[in-house]
Amino acid sequence: MKIAIVKCGGKQYQVSAGKEFKVEKLEGAVGDKIDLLTLMLADESGSAVVLGKDAENEKVEAQIVEQGRAAKVSVVKFKCKTRYRRRVGHRQPFTKLKVLAVAGELSN
Repeated sequence: MKIAIVKCGGKQYQVSAGKEFKVEKLEGAVGDKIDLLTLMLADESGSAVVLGKDAENEKVEAQIVEQGRAAKVSVVKFKCKTRYRRRVGHRQPFTKLKVLAVAGELSN
């Protein structure tokens, strides 16, 4: 089984075939397939590793499973003795991806 480090939305994720994970909101509908930017590719034991420019040519294919919004985060601002109180809620949009295939050639 191959493991890859991919970059999406300014963050890095360790993925393998069949794994589902949430990333920052991406354009696209449920069922669309996308290719992710690959930073590193390795086998499970870590004996064969492809890094840097060589890994950019490798392909990690994912499918959009869900478009949604995360749980509400409550933000409270308060200043004592001035009668100042603010309460705001925020729900961050996300895209849930499922990795279909981690393709690439590993060499020792």
